[in-house]
Amino acid sequence: MITWQLKSFSQLTTMQLYQLLKLRMDVFVIEQECLYQELDDKDHMHAVNHLLGYDGDHLVACARLLPKGISYPSVSIGRVAIAESHRGSGTGHQLIQQALNSCEALWPNEPIEIGAQEYLSTFYQKHGFVPTSTMYIEDGIPHIDMKLER
Repeated sequence: MITWQLKSFSQLTTMQLYQLLKLRMDVFVIEQECLYQELDDKDHMHAVNHLLGYDGDHLVACARLLPKGISYPSVSIGRVAIAESHRGSGTGHQLIQQALNSCEALWPNEPIEIGAQEYLSTFYQKHGFVPTSTMYIEDGIPHIDMKLER
């Protein structure tokens, strides 16, 4: 059973911040062998929120929710990560649904844009996202922009 928490940067404890950065680095830097600027100054920006999914004391899922104008002209969801131990169990779908619900509560009726890794486009389409770009390379990984109209 995953327990979900939504927090601004200033609400994160030092342990939660450590767990959040570790999970993102484990997935993106170690597993995907992607060197990129993890600390991009967006985490602490005004109105940015962090969705955290815990299995007991272990952070197993996370996403960053950004208001419009930071990453995209619309509200956006980024830094979506699932611990390897929880993949294939439905945790990813739970995370996206929680992220969508949280975005709706924070920014009602706003469209949501994402820069999805291309191989996950079908996953995001199941949640209503549609492609809005052709494939492009970001940090050495094929991506595609997608949007969910509200």
